[in-house]
Amino acid sequence: MSCIVTSVGLKGLEGYRVQVQVQVVEGMESIVVVGLPDASLKESRERVSAALRSLGFPLVDMKVVINLSPAEQKKNGPLFDLAIAIGVLKSGNFLKDEIPGDAGFIGALSLDGTVLPVEGMIAAILAAKKLKLRTLFLPFDPSIPSIEIPGLELVYIETVQDVLDVLSGQQLLPFARHSEKEEEQQVVERDFDQIIGHEFAKRALEIAASGEHFVLMDGPPGCGKSLLAETFRSILPPLSKEAQLEKISLYQLAGAPYTSITLPPYRHPHHSASAVSIIGGGSNPKPGEVSLAHRGVLFLDELGEFSKKTLDMLRQPLENETVTISRAHSTVTYPAKFIFIAAMNPCPCGFYGSKNQYCTCTDKQIKAYKGRVSGPILDRMDMLLSLKAVNMKDHDFSGIESSEEIMKRVCTARERQYLRYDREICNGSVPFEELIKASPLTAGQQSKLQRLSIHQGLSNRVQIKIIRLARTISDLQGAQSITDEALNEALALRRIPPFSPASMTGETKGMVYE
Repeated sequence: MSCIVTSVGLKGLEGYRVQVQVQVVEGMESIVVVGLPDASLKESRERVSAALRSLGFPLVDMKVVINLSPAEQKKNGPLFDLAIAIGVLKSGNFLKDEIPGDAGFIGALSLDGTVLPVEGMIAAILAAKKLKLRTLFLPFDPSIPSIEIPGLELVYIETVQDVLDVLSGQQLLPFARHSEKEEEQQVVERDFDQIIGHEFAKRALEIAASGEHFVLMDGPPGCGKSLLAETFRSILPPLSKEAQLEKISLYQLAGAPYTSITLPPYRHPHHSASAVSIIGGGSNPKPGEVSLAHRGVLFLDELGEFSKKTLDMLRQPLENETVTISRAHSTVTYPAKFIFIAAMNPCPCGFYGSKNQYCTCTDKQIKAYKGRVSGPILDRMDMLLSLKAVNMKDHDFSGIESSEEIMKRVCTARERQYLRYDREICNGSVPFEELIKASPLTAGQQSKLQRLSIHQGLSNRVQIKIIRLARTISDLQGAQSITDEALNEALALRRIPPFSPASMTGETKGMVYE
């Protein structure tokens, strides 16, 4: 007798339907798995056989053939153990009840019949929804948040016997979950009211958070670059429910721990990290730092110390917001939509251009150091900031804005963007055609930008980034269209002086880079 049980396979974060076809015939006791299973999936033969024997269903004088369809797609992991066990029980006439065609089964098996959580369960749940399954049987995992997906019933089980009970019409008691609020209270964030000075840099980071723009900061050691980057996450809005699920899915696939569900991720790899650890990969491709920073922040400190190869590999994720990893047996794509913050010294010793310290670097050393960051990477940065050390003696410590106050303005600016584009997307990543259609430049603004482009030799990408910045600054101002003041401030954030001094208006006139 043969039967088909539905499960979900994973290719990165993308899921696809897997039909577990099981045939049980009389013969020498054996289990054969075909359909390009990996080593861990081949071992499911022993796990399934031992689990069924523990539950009172020994496979005596039975030959079991299992085909995982589509046969040309390589299958990884013990995700299909539960589906195989249910198929064997049905095909072997141990299970009399019908298996719904729109029901899916995922989970690994222990030898006593307990169903265990596996990597990528959240991704499998989201894939089950896209595959239009109505019911999904899966093991209970208290470490993942409670999920409610319209149109998909999640049936949490503990053993294979629980599945048989549900199929026969019995109801299971819901599993108790730990309070998620207690976990969130353990997260301690830096606050912008603890940072003295750097008002221009704070303003730039507020714009970056509002429109999801990239920032490169340079300055001498100890001027506050790392502190600003570490505090940046405190002004980002909490993750939406969909973003939370994406975050947990990626961390599960990578086997990496996380401390908070609602806070955007913040990744800070050391400059000695390999290209594979940052971009992702391996013989069995897993997400790298750029994917673990999805929906959050990737901060690369000491950018000039990273290898040139590693930095150049960032081009694709910075431009396409995805990472594609190709191997001989498969190609995997992971999301990589993050806000890129980078910091570097102006030279190897760090004191080039400083008024307080003497630079000991030669011109050749400075040129080689800056040459590690290629032109295409600089071209992809929205803002270029030069920071200087703050003079504590002359600074007024009163009236420093907190992160909460800045976050309110960031949330308001993002809501304007979501309403304009009719979806959750910001000016930094919306297709340019859509942005310019909703917010066209005036004839005077177009003429000015063209003159500047010719005079400064700006690439098309830089011009587009200036327009995106100006649109975000206008959103912070509450303006319906791109204002001249916003365009001037966007030019200042790229260290581009206006073509004519007479064009400097408002607060941007006389602006300096601190």
